[in-house]
Amino acid sequence: MKTVMPIGTEYFAKLRANYYFVDKTTFLSDFFRGHADVTLITRPRRFGKTLLLSMTQQFLDIEDAEKHRKLFEGLKVMDDPVAMAEQGTRPVVFMTLRDWDSNTWESMQEFIAFGLQSACRPLRYLLESDKVSLKDKKDFERLWNREGDLGLMRRALPLLCEMLRDHYGRNAVLLIDEYDAPLQSAWSHGYYKDAIDFYRGFFASALKSNPALDFAILTGVLRIAKESIFSGLNNLKVSTVLRGGFADACGYTKAEVSKLAHDLGHEDKLEELASWYDGYDFQGTEIYNPWSVNNYFSENCEADAYWVNTSGNSILQTMLERIDQKRARDFARLMEGKTICTQVEDSFIYQDIEEHRANLYALLLTTGYLKCVGRTKEDDAIWYDLALPNRELRSVFRRELMKYLSYDDMNILYDFLTAMQEGDTEEFEEDLQTVLRSFVSCHDAAHPESVYHGFMLGLTVWLEKRYRIQSNKESGYGRFDLAFFPKKENLPGILLEFKAVKEEEELAAAAEAACQQIEEKAYLADFQTAGVADVWRYGIAFCKKQVVVKAG
Repeated sequence: MKTVMPIGTEYFAKLRANYYFVDKTTFLSDFFRGHADVTLITRPRRFGKTLLLSMTQQFLDIEDAEKHRKLFEGLKVMDDPVAMAEQGTRPVVFMTLRDWDSNTWESMQEFIAFGLQSACRPLRYLLESDKVSLKDKKDFERLWNREGDLGLMRRALPLLCEMLRDHYGRNAVLLIDEYDAPLQSAWSHGYYKDAIDFYRGFFASALKSNPALDFAILTGVLRIAKESIFSGLNNLKVSTVLRGGFADACGYTKAEVSKLAHDLGHEDKLEELASWYDGYDFQGTEIYNPWSVNNYFSENCEADAYWVNTSGNSILQTMLERIDQKRARDFARLMEGKTICTQVEDSFIYQDIEEHRANLYALLLTTGYLKCVGRTKEDDAIWYDLALPNRELRSVFRRELMKYLSYDDMNILYDFLTAMQEGDTEEFEEDLQTVLRSFVSCHDAAHPESVYHGFMLGLTVWLEKRYRIQSNKESGYGRFDLAFFPKKENLPGILLEFKAVKEEEELAAAAEAACQQIEEKAYLADFQTAGVADVWRYGIAFCKKQVVVKAG
């Protein structure tokens, strides 16, 4: 048994030859017991979508069928006669659009040309076929040489399917990985209209009006609304994190992680794995983040936020840039481990994403930043309870908040946290003031204390390795704002109480009042119960971008 974990290896043959493989071939059994003409599977990035399509390509491809069959020896699909009857029976076009990312429509056209050239590369043997027409060969050569105009590139996929059909005498299968990546890029960089006009025709010619197509499977992160890109495509099956089947096709199930830990001799790490990387809910199935689990074992079982570091988090950045009173309160609730309630529409038209709060949270759910922990149906509407899945995603929110600040403020943040732990009230106030000036404007918040509470919680979760952090918890005769219970005996406890005022002249008195509230409400009761004798107590008053800190 191979025990090396696959990090960044997404192609099935290479993975089977060199790395540990979590058997996902039951997808093939499920698929061949009933599938649509076109199947779209949307899951978060780095959850195994490319590997899923690569496995399907190797299973189906009529070219080198016997060689590919050996790759599946010992896997579950070999015990399924229904699925095995399909093995090695189809010509396949497999392409990924993942790297079709550009700042302008002009340069995007170059990425399209390069991507189609890559799709042509494994099919160049068709140029030698006496069953393929000369005209199709000439068009193929133009694609191969990146000389095709937009018209030819728009109909490139049906061209490749037709050539394969003519050569093999049977319709082709089309596998498209990360179909939505180019449109995400176009939306982000401001040329969405040009892009959608091209891609609507690109996909329609391949999926809707393609007589040489047997069936197609597409993967992506987002389900783009049918009206936006798949208009008129009637036989489309969509599998999302909320519905549509194939729930465990991407990501690791609890049973798969348990087997993996057993095979690697690390069953004692299951609790830590669950805390960091479990928590996703795909159609009622408990799912672990596969990228992070693989990295965890590859790095000698060191828990870290591996998924965070794989690419930018532009959707979360969008939320932070547009933070208002309601989103700030939502942010604070999520960081506290609580839920937010919203409607979710899991198909998107890009122009509408920022129009409604529900659209943004639907994006965060679909892309893996949030999970569904409950749902309630009211008449025709369904309301979803959303939460952060695990410790890794709390880390994502924390890091993205820090990225929203400037680089220089990262150093100030360290000084601010150090001063808070050491009781240096003057330095604490000065550094907090500097960080606050870089943060989002809170001038228009009707109840700004919740905004500042979420802001402080986001900053101070950097201390979670040293402290057990609790927010809005009942203690004594009231409910404190933020408390830090040390995990080591030599650390002091920390208690923060917040006030928000309308006028700067009120800051000092409000900070004093916060300190008095700590004493009057006996907020130190939980520290005494925990045996923490030394506790720094701070009253912190905010007014717009000004702050005053007092020690109790």
